[in-house]
Amino acid sequence: MNTTQQPVAVVTGASSGIGLGVTQALLERGWRVLGTSRTISSSKDLTPSPKLVLVDGDVSKKETAIKVIDAAVRHFGRIDLLVNNAGIYMPKAFTDYTEEDYNLVMNTNVASFFYMTQQVIPQMKKQNSGHVVSISGVSVDQPSSTATELLAVLSKSPMPAASKALALEYAANNIRFNTVSPAVVNTPMHAKRNHADLAKLHPLARMAEVSDVVDAVLFLQSATFVTGENIRVDGGVHAGR
Repeated sequence: MNTTQQPVAVVTGASSGIGLGVTQALLERGWRVLGTSRTISSSKDLTPSPKLVLVDGDVSKKETAIKVIDAAVRHFGRIDLLVNNAGIYMPKAFTDYTEEDYNLVMNTNVASFFYMTQQVIPQMKKQNSGHVVSISGVSVDQPSSTATELLAVLSKSPMPAASKALALEYAANNIRFNTVSPAVVNTPMHAKRNHADLAKLHPLARMAEVSDVVDAVLFLQSATFVTGENIRVDGGVHAGR
């Protein structure tokens, strides 16, 4: 396939966990990818190539979003998929959160979604095609008494609602917006927690693997008549509530 025909994705938080898994899966399927995170250029898992561009930056900043989208268009000529994956998880009792905690989590989880999505839309409108998949979390509509994670709920809950609104706003431009909401995923974010206890939170009695979330992203990319949807990858958590 001619490289100009190969689809292009931008993935935030691409240096580890879900973002790394999505990046690797897309590359294996012939995509060209721009991956970004604060220090992704030093990643031991990703090597720049003609099909992979790495851009360092704080995704909570508008200037980073501008830099990332401009670089993707400059290197590859188009953007077919944006995966808003960058995020911070900080479980604490509600009254223990500090102003610094609030600003860090909200900027990383919400501002990155806002600015990256805002900057990619003009290019997708020009193409009359595109898809934005944002990684939310099942706790936004299925909170648990065993989890003290208000900032996760507060910062991830806008994504499904905003994606539904954007799906309607840009349907005439053939741009789709969808959300994937995982439960607890086996990533470095949860490396120090008790995995046996985390597994018990899910009716399927295991944590999600990165590949489970990747499969949902790939499904949404291939399901071209699906927009404004939120897919829960949660091992049955929502079914039992």
